[in-house]
Amino acid sequence: MTAAFTFPGQGSQAVGMGKALAEAFPAARAVFDEVDVALGEKLTAVIWEGPGETLQLTQNAQPALMAVSLAAMRVLESEAGFSVAKHAAYVAGHSLGEYSALAAAGSLSISDTARLLRTRGLAMQKAVSVGAGAMAALLGLDYETAVAVADEAAQGQVCQAANDNGGGQVVVSGDKAAVERAVEIAKSRGAKRAMLLPVSAPFHCRLMQPAADAMAEALAGVIIKPPAVPVVSNVLAAPISKPDEIRRRLIEQVTGTVRWRESVAYMAAHGVTRFFEIGSGKVLSGLVKRIVEGAAGVSVGGPNDIVSAKDALAAAQSS
Repeated sequence: MTAAFTFPGQGSQAVGMGKALAEAFPAARAVFDEVDVALGEKLTAVIWEGPGETLQLTQNAQPALMAVSLAAMRVLESEAGFSVAKHAAYVAGHSLGEYSALAAAGSLSISDTARLLRTRGLAMQKAVSVGAGAMAALLGLDYETAVAVADEAAQGQVCQAANDNGGGQVVVSGDKAAVERAVEIAKSRGAKRAMLLPVSAPFHCRLMQPAADAMAEALAGVIIKPPAVPVVSNVLAAPISKPDEIRRRLIEQVTGTVRWRESVAYMAAHGVTRFFEIGSGKVLSGLVKRIVEGAAGVSVGGPNDIVSAKDALAAAQSS
């Protein structure tokens, strides 16, 4: 099989996402209803009506993005004949998107995933006092150089590579002063751009250990089944299928680097030529084209994308 299903992470959220899907397809509406029931609140009202500042809150953005991804996945299944088991070689997701990938592959229930992501969002926000941490994007440096920049900037504080997104885009995370130093060092090392990001906490670094502990407790209380196809783990950039390892890697992911560039490269090296980005936005589709020459990124986030996705899947199966 030459297709992989991928799922976006935080930053892809937008007020109104998924609304057209829910209005057009009962299968999508059912997902949003299930998420609302699982959380005991109308998250859909925030997703579709805003305000944007409320949707941006980590504890809302994470389950919201998952809801849109799973709604799109259910529509692809009911309207376009998509099947993770039949049509995907792998699933993968960027940060919180790994939870969406696992739900899509039947490893986690949608209700459990919504509750886990609410817990994850709250725990990540609480782990570090507001203003104490920061993240910055370093553009135009390879991963090894970005890691060296982070190491030099740390000076006894925390500064580490949080996201290796590919295409010369690496995000560093840690104590605010250390990340600010990394921005200046990166510029001196030839970065095209280096700038602080408007985020509420320093994700994917050691400062998130309290959140990792919270997720260890939360994940211990849910059923994880073997996924229909392997999930390419963020922290390994390699496929995993055993429930105990999935649980362990999800805990590690909170403080570990999202190895997205290597994950995409792994899937491409094992025959994947079309990457279906299922959910809000087109960030992952753009990255795929920069990571793997000749790879196709197909974004599926609204009703108008369903037919083109079906055609792309047919092409993937015949190639």
